[in-house]
Amino acid sequence: MTINNDVLAGMLPGGLSEGALRGVVVLDITRVVAGPFCSMLLADLGATVIKIENPKDPDYARDFPPKLRSESGEEFSGFFAQFNRNKFGLTLDLATPEGTALLKKLVRRADVLVENFRPGTMDKLGVGHEVLRQENPSLVYAAISGYGQTGPYRRRPAYDNSAQATGGLWSMNGFADRPPVRVGTIIGDLSATLYSVIGILAALRHAEKTGEGQLVDVSQQDSVLSLTENAVVSYTVDGKVPGPLGNEHPFVKPYELYPCKDGYVFFGGYTDKFWRLSCQLFGEPTLADDPEIDTMAKRFTPEVYEGRVRPLLHEWFKDKTKTELEEIVGDAVPLCAIKDIGEVVEDPQIAARDMVVDVEYPEFGELRMFGSPIKLGSTPTQPRGLAPKVGEHAGAVLRALADLDEDGITELRRKGVI
Repeated sequence: MTINNDVLAGMLPGGLSEGALRGVVVLDITRVVAGPFCSMLLADLGATVIKIENPKDPDYARDFPPKLRSESGEEFSGFFAQFNRNKFGLTLDLATPEGTALLKKLVRRADVLVENFRPGTMDKLGVGHEVLRQENPSLVYAAISGYGQTGPYRRRPAYDNSAQATGGLWSMNGFADRPPVRVGTIIGDLSATLYSVIGILAALRHAEKTGEGQLVDVSQQDSVLSLTENAVVSYTVDGKVPGPLGNEHPFVKPYELYPCKDGYVFFGGYTDKFWRLSCQLFGEPTLADDPEIDTMAKRFTPEVYEGRVRPLLHEWFKDKTKTELEEIVGDAVPLCAIKDIGEVVEDPQIAARDMVVDVEYPEFGELRMFGSPIKLGSTPTQPRGLAPKVGEHAGAVLRALADLDEDGITELRRKGVI
């Protein structure tokens, strides 16, 4: 079902028609983050992604801060722009018969559809997976939701915090003597996004080989649970329920945050090799042979760690800055500054990896946003595209993929379908 991307991609400001997924058409019926980020990653990889919004109720992330502002006072969300770059904008009212009919027409020319409504919503609109697969048997239909398409919780409303709470992660984060703390980013949304992309790419390969599409069902709760490291097996094997550990690792020591002169660093020199090197670099080589702390197993012992190792590290680090400590260890030992986002944006390694990209919005000026962490040698990602205004590319999309003429498009606009 793939098409030649050149006609559409050539019309997308800031976008290009290259990439590993060139020719793959994605219908994006999502909002906020979990769905939009998923389709954005596919767009960065070269797919033709069409963002479909309700003309009466577009993606409310368009109102999220921070805002770019034009000289005339018009605003455009930087938050929305980051997660919806490289997409075409189309509006479609799926509550109308004409809207559902038009979506079915678009599905016949598409490879992937992504939605992140509560399970059952698309079915109520008459365009659920079972209906759309009749229109296009090779369609990969990705559904991202709080609790998945099956199970007793499937119809519950959910946000990222719901996933952190019910996936176990919230109960494990924070400090032991305080209430649990949510992870400081929307990890439920973001992890569901990444698993969805993996599922979509696997399903696409199967569809290309067999002509058979399928449902990709990813839940935020499932995704968060898979990020809890050894928590599940700690419970099922030893009956232990992991709780908050603050900045410590369950058993690896030293492996946490330590204060220094101007902030904090992470130090992870816990192996015998790294410990010996650390003792040398900080001017106390004989400590590597101290019989109380000379092996990794001894340093893992809580009493030894608290009594000998942690005080030693505090002494090594207290009078030195983050930069000085990084210079001391160089490439020898895992030690790094704990940086705020301002320091990260200006970090030379981030710059070398093209992980903060500058994008020029003609009416609003420059937007700096995160780039793509996926580095491909022959078909590099393209993270510098623009996000669409509401319905910005409706005419181009409907002409290219639905074979509509200007009269047909004008009539849809008159009826409020687009």
